[in-house]
Amino acid sequence: MDQISPPKSEALTELAARVRHDLACLDYPARPWVRPHRHPEGHVYDVLIVGGGQSGLAAAFGLVREKVENILVLDENPEGQEGPWVTYARMVTLRTPKHLISVDLGVPSLTFRAWWEAQYGAEGWEALGKIPRAAWMRYLIWYRRILGIPVRNEAKVTLIEPVQRGLFRVHAGGSALLARKVVLATGIQGGGEWHTPDFIKTLPKSRYAHTSEAVDYAAMQGKRIGILGGGASAFDNAQFALGEGVGRVQVFIRKPALPKINPIRFMENAGFLGHFSDLSDAQRYDGIDHFLSFNQPPTNDTFNRACAYEGFSFHPGEPWLSVRETPDGVEVTTPKATYLFDFLVLSTGLLTDARLRPELAALAGDIACWRDKYQAPKPNPLIDDHPYLARDFAFTAKTPDGADRLHGLFNFNYAALASLGLSASALSGMKFAAPKLVYGVVSQLFTDDAPEILADYKAYAEEEFSGVWP
Repeated sequence: MDQISPPKSEALTELAARVRHDLACLDYPARPWVRPHRHPEGHVYDVLIVGGGQSGLAAAFGLVREKVENILVLDENPEGQEGPWVTYARMVTLRTPKHLISVDLGVPSLTFRAWWEAQYGAEGWEALGKIPRAAWMRYLIWYRRILGIPVRNEAKVTLIEPVQRGLFRVHAGGSALLARKVVLATGIQGGGEWHTPDFIKTLPKSRYAHTSEAVDYAAMQGKRIGILGGGASAFDNAQFALGEGVGRVQVFIRKPALPKINPIRFMENAGFLGHFSDLSDAQRYDGIDHFLSFNQPPTNDTFNRACAYEGFSFHPGEPWLSVRETPDGVEVTTPKATYLFDFLVLSTGLLTDARLRPELAALAGDIACWRDKYQAPKPNPLIDDHPYLARDFAFTAKTPDGADRLHGLFNFNYAALASLGLSASALSGMKFAAPKLVYGVVSQLFTDDAPEILADYKAYAEEEFSGVWP
């Protein structure tokens, strides 16, 4: 990134006033409408959102704009550490273009650009290449505070229990909360778990970590690290580790070369982002099957940054065949050679399967997956394990009884990929995804209470006209 001037003082105070004015201009209709629900166990939230990162915050903002204000966001991390940006994300900048519309949901004063320009001016925006990772986190913190989004931190959700149709008991942070609707805004890993190959698990855990974990690279001065996998996170970690003083980093991939094509760039258009979910099951299955045949390549700047270090090397066409611990480190065998490392890092992706999520233990058996709804000519187990979602991100069920237990549960995380394409946890899809989710949640809140709402409507008798004929 080019050099930019220091932030302007008072800039964000002025922007905050602009945000409040813009939202006041858009505040129609302003009247609250959701009927309160009561339960012997205590307060009933209209919506609980699991996850306080970018997806959870966007969902909360969208709901509040629709006058659904009896909500709470739950996040397992301390305040300011939600999402991956200051924990395990190790890229220098975001991979997405700086100009995309995301959590602002179309409010110009809430965009990252407005936040950046308020501090650095229009010239600062022009000088910016991609969004710095740490700056994105600061923006999200500002976004949460300026909108007053209610977030309870250090409240890990451990179990979601169905109480009755349209009511859940959510266990989080040592307490049990009741909610009519629950939104899982749990990011990339929220639909399953990060994948660690079985042969790696034969090693002591002190010898390896997934790229999704906290790794103290600064404590590995001069050490040798082997990275398995050629995804973007492999090179993110390689350049970061070498920048922290690691002595040598070697990246290994099974394929003979890195992919050159990133299908996400084609998918980032209004038609694909907004209407992929409108395609037939066969078209969606075929589209995601094609997508999964590619690995997302590293960004050019990250790859070049890694290659610039003297201690970096890249080994295409060398899958790891076996690993074993020795007195001198970890021995890795490939078809071409044997290598010795002090520590291994895995960029091996994730598995999508609701049965892997402990918070869904009481509901996973009810959730319909793609294998339950569509029989592909050439089945792809990676797709078949994805939940088969409605167009508003609601889970669908295998049976009518399961439908009652799942009613009100929404999957706004990366596991929505097969059903809705780039959407829930992808910044490039947020502009289109969040309104679909909000519409679905609000629609259920209204239709669930339709008999009472219609009764109130028919009983309405407030006189408006006050004229008297002479």
